[in-house]
Amino acid sequence: MSERGDPADPLLRGDDTDDETILEQAETGLDEDDRLKPEFLSSVLDAVEDGDSETARDLVSPLHPADIADLLELTPSDRRADVASALGDLVGAEVLSELNDYVRDDLIGALAPEQVAEFAAELDTDDAVAMIEDMEEADQQAVLDALDPEDRAAIESALSYPEESAGRLMQRDLVAVPAHMTVGQVIDYLRDNADLTQDFWEIYIVDAAHRPIGYCQLSWILTCPRGIAMTDLMKREQTLIPVDMDQEEVALRFQKYALISAAVVDSAGRLVGMITVDDVVHIIAEEAGEDILRLSGAGEGDINQPILMTVRTRLVWLVVNLGTAMVAASVVGLFEDTIEHLAMLAALMGIVSGMGGNAGTQTLAVMVRAIATNQVTSSNTLRMIVREFRIAATNGSVLGVLIGIGSYLIYGQLGLSLVFATAILINNMVAGLAGVLIPVTLDRRNIDPAVSSAVFVTMMTDSLGFLTFLGLATLFLT
Repeated sequence: MSERGDPADPLLRGDDTDDETILEQAETGLDEDDRLKPEFLSSVLDAVEDGDSETARDLVSPLHPADIADLLELTPSDRRADVASALGDLVGAEVLSELNDYVRDDLIGALAPEQVAEFAAELDTDDAVAMIEDMEEADQQAVLDALDPEDRAAIESALSYPEESAGRLMQRDLVAVPAHMTVGQVIDYLRDNADLTQDFWEIYIVDAAHRPIGYCQLSWILTCPRGIAMTDLMKREQTLIPVDMDQEEVALRFQKYALISAAVVDSAGRLVGMITVDDVVHIIAEEAGEDILRLSGAGEGDINQPILMTVRTRLVWLVVNLGTAMVAASVVGLFEDTIEHLAMLAALMGIVSGMGGNAGTQTLAVMVRAIATNQVTSSNTLRMIVREFRIAATNGSVLGVLIGIGSYLIYGQLGLSLVFATAILINNMVAGLAGVLIPVTLDRRNIDPAVSSAVFVTMMTDSLGFLTFLGLATLFLT
């Protein structure tokens, strides 16, 4: 990807000096946090609405492709196509690769297959695949037919791998040299081959079967005498990524071993591509965001997602939550006589379930993150259960004492205060155990704990919270 440069010089671009004002506006289009200013967006939209495409392009042309992508995402959906049309070739391949999936799909849907193929040919394989993988099958095939054979073969190969796998993520453009080369020969090879990719930090050394046996950083090659053999210079210990590895596991390996890039190998151990850290950064952000949103049952949480799709996703979990709430309500129904006899229980029982729910959410968030980052394994699961139970018991004891004292000062009933404090303690311990055991159990059964855990933890803390509090009240206060 190109780096953000200085704003384009109007003299070099052949613009009139009167356009300097427009360029100054574009230069100040970003605030101190590199976000587009509302007034800048309004200026572009007004220019497009007035039919002044030239002014719109002059305003936008100094921006980085990522900022142009932000502009399109901030544009109302019903005006997005007009803005993209007015900006013309400023909305190129790099901009499309930076766009939100839903926004990109909208824009691509308005393009001819030949135009999409032209954009795809300009991108790295992983970015090209991301651009066309969600297209309808007929449209996708039309784009593939419009590509040249080499690009088509690379993209079709990537599409043959599972979604969110290393095969989809990897780039095919890399530099690999045979083991018999010397440093001087490699340098000459790099200089004499203009078709090599320009974005690489490491060179892979392969054997006769094209299996990677080591790698060299560019800095090592440039600082060594020409006669040194690559096999003497290379580092043999390397982190190889299987082509079918899940992208989340790929990100964890990059994080654990502080990788800049890594070779991707097929089932026979042959080098088929590489993954670079810039792609992994996107994955880390994406996976972390997914887990947070799944915990709340909000689906993808994408503000550009169609409304009906968002409603359907959220409604499913709201219905599930409604069912768990009915379970909790049925528990309360068992103690109608107790509540009727001691009306203040109705005001206090919500505190018991609420405090337990908060404690369970805290534990659940820690455990889901630990599972996602491979910090919880079969060797330390028991230790984690004991740890969280101790934390829950300690917090429950402190909260129980505080709540018991507070309720005694308000109601003046020692028995009620002791029941209240005991229920808080028990429900906090239940929350701690549920927050650990539920996500671990789901993970052992190959169910994503981020998706389902919150519903079950809430049901446990609500139901058992009511049962504990009202049960103790029935035994000792009536």
